[in-house]
Amino acid sequence: MTYEAQTRFKQKVVDDLMKPFGKPEPIITMDHPYDYRNKNVMTFGLNKKRQIISGLYAPNSHRIIPMMGSIIHDPKADEIIQTVTDLAKSFKLQPYNEDTGQGFLRHVMVKVGKKSGEIMVVIVAASPMFKGKKNFVKALRKDHPEISTILLNINQRNDSMVLGDQEKVLFGKGTIIDTLCGLEFEISAKSFYQINPVQTEKLYNEAIEMAGLIGKEKVVDAYCGIGTIGLVASKKAGKVIGVELNNDAVRDAIRNSKRNGIQNARFYQADAGEYMTQLAAQGENIDVVFLDPPRSGSDEAFLSSLVKLKPSRVVYISCNPETQARDLKYLTKKAMKLNECSQLICFHRRVI
Repeated sequence: MTYEAQTRFKQKVVDDLMKPFGKPEPIITMDHPYDYRNKNVMTFGLNKKRQIISGLYAPNSHRIIPMMGSIIHDPKADEIIQTVTDLAKSFKLQPYNEDTGQGFLRHVMVKVGKKSGEIMVVIVAASPMFKGKKNFVKALRKDHPEISTILLNINQRNDSMVLGDQEKVLFGKGTIIDTLCGLEFEISAKSFYQINPVQTEKLYNEAIEMAGLIGKEKVVDAYCGIGTIGLVASKKAGKVIGVELNNDAVRDAIRNSKRNGIQNARFYQADAGEYMTQLAAQGENIDVVFLDPPRSGSDEAFLSSLVKLKPSRVVYISCNPETQARDLKYLTKKAMKLNECSQLICFHRRVI
């Protein structure tokens, strides 16, 4: 499809799903819908000639389709991935075989700070025993001196997760910095950071404007990740409480808060639903809740806690309109039963 056809197709999907709740605004499109991804991940394997290749899995399979690049990837990231693939051949780094459990190299991940220009390269391996790693790093940096940091991530799992729990910094400080909505964010290998920063700025600005913040509100940022929405909102809110289950992300959020000198935001490691239930039991008055759940949407326990908390406004950012429509059905039904008049503002995250 052309970009215009994609937009029309998606608008119809969202319009149909949201029909019971109102008429959606037109999709906010991108001026240059290419080269925008700030994170690329490729998987390593062998082709029929037993040559090392990198690429993406074919649909519903573990057959790797070799890829030199993509029109939505950052071009520099694609260059680096190709260099890593070439170096893997010359250093004889055998790709990991999921069936036999043998081999070393699993994936390569490249993160790019679109505004800062900083670049992170993560070599994902099945073992911490990286023979020739110093020479590998030296060769990679020779070809790409623009690389800011290189990490080795050890993934010994048998599932589809790309990153494992262990990592070692091979070069640089292990993180990169990027700027979003005027704030600096420190990004680690495991940090969740929106893939399309240009459209993310548009999305966050729209969401915060629709939240009607005037500087006095108490805001909860549920599923806060590394704190992006909450920290951006803190500039116009009275107080921000960020809640996230992932402890690494909470540490990143606290670090990002300090980096930007933000005094009115606090971040807690907890289940967002349980935390909001506690706030409701304590009689806390929350004005606005931002929620940005995963593709599976929110579960009933979280949505129930949201109803109990009774915020004045809920801003629901979604990456899956189907699960968002399901959640809206629950929220509107429960809110009507409780005679609540909360304002529910919804955004579909995957702006195109």
